[in-house]
Amino acid sequence: MPLSTHPARWAALFCLAVCGLARAENIGEVDTAFKLIGPDHKIVVEAYDDPKVQGVACFVSRAKTGGIKGGLGLAEDKAEASIACRQVGPIGFAKPLPHQEEVFNERLSIVFKKLRIVRIVDSKRNALVYLTYSDRLIDGSPKNSVTAVAVDAGTPIPLK
Repeated sequence: MPLSTHPARWAALFCLAVCGLARAENIGEVDTAFKLIGPDHKIVVEAYDDPKVQGVACFVSRAKTGGIKGGLGLAEDKAEASIACRQVGPIGFAKPLPHQEEVFNERLSIVFKKLRIVRIVDSKRNALVYLTYSDRLIDGSPKNSVTAVAVDAGTPIPLK
């Protein structure tokens, strides 16, 4: 049966694409501009546990557009974001990591823009480097933020 006519295959592909990515946990937010109608503009802080590295969490702050469009989920959020990843427990690896991998993405507009977090393994320094940026269908933003988590020399990072 062709893929296009079998719903279970589409569900499996969707799960493969989404299930391995980290999930955001809202840590807090601050209002930056009052909106008479709809929610205020704000900066949100979210935490992401790396799904393939035990003991590492990333904290991302980003702008969230309010107002009527923001309240309906139709607004396009700004491309700026900041990231800080930290060791929050003993670091462990269930299986080898690829040299570079997207660990999270979230839609910032109804169709075109996404916030992305990519993990890059720096084998020479035994560190995990995390990069956050946004992209668009046509042109991405050069605005980005980077952070690194040093892994103890006694725990080499396994690579695929």
